[in-house]
Amino acid sequence: MLLANQNVLWYLLPLAIAISLVYSASRFELPDRVIRRAVRLFLQIVLFMGTVFAILFVLSDGL
Repeated sequence: MLLANQNVLWYLLPLAIAISLVYSASRFELPDRVIRRAVRLFLQIVLFMGTVFAILFVLSDGL
């Protein structure tokens, strides 16, 4: 089941990068600050998605 959805999961990384860059660029003007905040936001998004995935994976184990 996990391998069947593997290709779809790879779209999450570029999407998270794009969201992080656009959001950070709209909030800050200095390029170095935009990059630092975008990296931080990207890591937060990936960590949150990973946590939700792990919780759902554990909860669906007995189904």
